[in-house]
Amino acid sequence: MSVLALIPARGGSKGVPRKNVKLLGGKPLIAWTIEAARACPLIDRVMVSTDDPEIADAARTAGADIPFMRPADLASDTATTVDVVLHAIDSAPATKWIVLLQPTSPLRNTADISAALDLARTRDVPSVVSVVPTPSHPQWMYQLDDEARMHPLLPAAPAQRRQDLPTVYALNGAIYVTEADWFRQHRAFVGPETLAYPMPVSRSVDIDDMADWAEAEYYLSAGDARVVPG
Repeated sequence: MSVLALIPARGGSKGVPRKNVKLLGGKPLIAWTIEAARACPLIDRVMVSTDDPEIADAARTAGADIPFMRPADLASDTATTVDVVLHAIDSAPATKWIVLLQPTSPLRNTADISAALDLARTRDVPSVVSVVPTPSHPQWMYQLDDEARMHPLLPAAPAQRRQDLPTVYALNGAIYVTEADWFRQHRAFVGPETLAYPMPVSRSVDIDDMADWAEAEYYLSAGDARVVPG
C-alpha cells in the first residue's frame, strides 16, 4: 500500500511573496512540511509539485522528490488543487494513499500526519481531513442585504451563551488523506464517509498573509514542543 505525501507549492504567491522559500525559524517555509512528512514512518515517498526552480531547489535540499516541473496551466490562479493532485497521481500510478500537505501549514507535525493516516486505515474510510475548533459560531452569523439589514445564517434559535453552544470545526488545510482511487472517482477530499482529525489552534496556522506569518513565528518562538516536526 504505497503512501505518497504530496506537497503543492507554486511560485506565484501574493499574500506573502515567495513565501515557500521565505525563511521561517531559520529554514524555508516548505522545509517544515517536507521534514515532517519524511519523518513519518507510514509515508513511502515525499513529492513536491512546483512550477518554480527556486522552490524545487529548496525542496530537494530538504529531501523531497521533484519528478517533474508542474505545467504552467496547473500553476495559474485558476488551477484547482484537484487537478494538481490528479496530475501527481498520474506520475505515480502505484499509489494507494495520497496525503496532501500544504506548505502553508508549517506547524502540523509528524505525529499529526501519522494519526490522520492511522485513523483512515483503522476506521476503513476513504478520506480523513484535519480540522480546528473555530471561535466564530454560525449561530451568531448574519448575511447583510443591500440596505444593511441582518439576516441570520441559520434559523432563529433561543439566545444562548457562547459557552453553551456546541463546538464547531473548520478545515484547517493542514492534512488531507485520501485513497487514490476514491479521489479519482470523486475529485474531492470530503465525502459522506470522511472522518475529521481535530488539531489545536497552535498547530493550525494557515499562512496566507503577513499576519498569519507573524502568528506562526509567535508559536515557534514560544518554544511549544508540539510544533516541532516529529
